[in-house]
Amino acid sequence: MPVQITIIGLGQIGASIGLALGAHKDSILRVGHDKKKDVERDALQKGAVDKVEHHLFSAVSEARLVVLAMPVSQVRETLNLIVPDLKEGTIILDTTPVKAGVAKWAEENLSNCYYVGLAPAINPEFLHDLKSGQESARADLFTNGTCLVGAAYGTPEEAVTLAVDFVRLLGAQPILTDIFESDGLMTTTHILPQLVSAALLNATVDQPGWQEARKVANRAYETMTSGVSYYDEADSLRMSAMQNRIGTVHALDMMIATLRGFRDDLDKEDDDGVAARLETALEGRQRWLHERAAMDWDTLPKAEPVNMSSFFDRLFGTAMFRKKK
Repeated sequence: MPVQITIIGLGQIGASIGLALGAHKDSILRVGHDKKKDVERDALQKGAVDKVEHHLFSAVSEARLVVLAMPVSQVRETLNLIVPDLKEGTIILDTTPVKAGVAKWAEENLSNCYYVGLAPAINPEFLHDLKSGQESARADLFTNGTCLVGAAYGTPEEAVTLAVDFVRLLGAQPILTDIFESDGLMTTTHILPQLVSAALLNATVDQPGWQEARKVANRAYETMTSGVSYYDEADSLRMSAMQNRIGTVHALDMMIATLRGFRDDLDKEDDDGVAARLETALEGRQRWLHERAAMDWDTLPKAEPVNMSSFFDRLFGTAMFRKKK
């Protein structure tokens, strides 16, 4: 009998998870839920799920693993709604960028279930594809990518191991991390770019000269400002920044210091200084893109194939996990 995995939120991430799990349809029943019925219908037609359940009770009541693929602004309410209907020992995974806040909500609600946070980084082949939503979902979205895997202290080792195997099923390389370290990394690479994008918009739109500047704003401006609208809705970005307020302030301080360096060099007419800063930035970007494409991470262990028998044994035995005191 197939084991049920429920995916709540069927946008790009959730639908891509479902498509990736499609390779194991004989063993996994993929149940999908989204607050929008048309999104559910499209996910079913796309083959991202085997069935949809628009009522949360029906969606999670038989699940052994639930994936929350939704904006962080919706996670707490969703946890509150599904808790009464979860089987004992159900594993809850989420894909939001900030984990400490979600882990706290999970601790408050999940007395007999287990939470493990995932922070996926997509296949490097799609880094330049700015499409979002379910129409951009694909089975190989996570292939050759990485995924941070973190849980609060006291989470059973078996639950974390199951999450690691789940990440491998998606084609990604898991990286075990502390949830606070995960938040720091995601603040630098996920939250900061969006806040900088918002700052650029606030510094230009409707400011003096904008009436003419808007007519010639081109690819550089569009690319730089797309960050604030592409990743998170405004409320989720606000919550993510506030939940990791200290880390976000530190990241912004580093950005401000870097901008001030450019500003001071320009003010002093230091042509060599400006050139050096630009050259360093361009070299850093090219190096990162090369490393990302090559998966050239010296600190990562070699990817191991998933032992499907052990994976399903853990799923069926989740009720026997025990939290550490």
